[in-house]
Amino acid sequence: MRFTQFFRRKPLAAYSEDIKTSQLKRTLGKWELTAIGVGAVIGGGIFVLTGVAANQYAGPALALSFVLAGIGCLLAALCYAEFASILPVSGSAYAYSYGTVGELFAWFIGWNLILEYMMGATTVAVSWSKYFTKLLQLCGLDSLPPWLLNDPFTAKEEAARLGTSAPVFSINLPAALIIWIVTYILIKGIKESARTNNFIVSLKVAAVLFVIIAGISYINPSNWEPFIPARTVDNAGVGHYGIQGVITAAGIVFFAFIGFDAVSTQSQEAVNPTRDIPFAIIASLVICTALYLMVSLVLTGMVSYQVIDLGAPVASAFSSVGLYWASMLITVAAVIGLISVMLVMLLSQTRIFLNMAKDGLLPPRLFAAIHPVYKTPWKSTILLGALASLIAAVTPIEKATKMTSIGTLLAFAMICCAVLVLRKSQPDLKRPYRVKYLPLVASLGFLFNLLLMFSLDWSTWIRLIIWSIAGFLVYFLYSARHSRLNNQEK
Repeated sequence: MRFTQFFRRKPLAAYSEDIKTSQLKRTLGKWELTAIGVGAVIGGGIFVLTGVAANQYAGPALALSFVLAGIGCLLAALCYAEFASILPVSGSAYAYSYGTVGELFAWFIGWNLILEYMMGATTVAVSWSKYFTKLLQLCGLDSLPPWLLNDPFTAKEEAARLGTSAPVFSINLPAALIIWIVTYILIKGIKESARTNNFIVSLKVAAVLFVIIAGISYINPSNWEPFIPARTVDNAGVGHYGIQGVITAAGIVFFAFIGFDAVSTQSQEAVNPTRDIPFAIIASLVICTALYLMVSLVLTGMVSYQVIDLGAPVASAFSSVGLYWASMLITVAAVIGLISVMLVMLLSQTRIFLNMAKDGLLPPRLFAAIHPVYKTPWKSTILLGALASLIAAVTPIEKATKMTSIGTLLAFAMICCAVLVLRKSQPDLKRPYRVKYLPLVASLGFLFNLLLMFSLDWSTWIRLIIWSIAGFLVYFLYSARHSRLNNQEK
């Protein structure tokens, strides 16, 4: 192999051919695309991770953490929007990088997007399991036995906390099963998935607005004092609160913003992708950032950050002020609403796999096979569902969340670099959506996302390094040799 082949770029004309030969149906308008973005964003992050972020790291300054994470995402979103207007294809950051920076760079981004979408769906499935269990309890129904509700690691920790023996076998059964339900919906087709998603998104946004409106009158301003608690270090050497804690919390709640870029994976199913994809990316992120900011202020105002529930913080906040009926409504909305997040994340992952397979970087018989009736990539959807279901059954939510965040942050940082390279290398290229002051926007986007990456613990970095090494091995052992560009050169 020649060293230069790793930097070969897919001709932009080839993307036009991909669009012409696509078997995917163009059925999505700008508001359906925006709903997909909102559906992907609002989910486990706001319903679950706010408790951990406020209680252990940011305190009432959780709102600032959301602002920091939102800024990093907005800068990356602008870069995504310009790329999406140039290359209206369904490969997201992977496709953009392949046409601008080169094959190895594109592969590395595509490999890390697996952490965003598949691991993200896994994390949300575990979150859904927690709310589903809470719903059963609120309805007075007997829950499943503990060994069917927790992964082996969480089951062991829970047994140690209670002073009991850990079960010999333990899986998170609800998390595994909900993945399979979502997989079935996706196999049926994009239009059916979009209709399902639109209904769920409407319900979920209504629930978030309810939290804001109903919770305002129960805010106790004293719960916001001090707004940024003093920095402390526990016996294990883990730091909490202070400015550093706010930044760490931003890295954690960053997961709550993951998904806006999923809009760009639907380009080949959009009616007018050049116009509507950039609109949907920016609109979904702005809507969700505003909602998150208000929810974080209401949540920390209703309950002291020191006693916020870590499992279901939003629902528990209303229970703490005696609004049990409101807690029930929020729990129901979370149980239904989190489905749309998994729907969009798994949908996006299969579209990225489809593009990588068409380029020869993944086996096309598996990842590019389109169902003759439903016109969906059914084989890769089943494989992805099986993997996500297995991981959801045995992985603690904290580890899955951090891996999702660091993989996504890396992809965002790389896409900020790639769009700047394209602006410099091909300044005359038609850009229907052109970002003003791009050098500044892209540079700040890169630095912001890098900062949030370094706010995560070193064990997460070690897992990222191991994952990256595995990705390079797959590339050099299979992808580089089977690449369509490699075959064309021969």
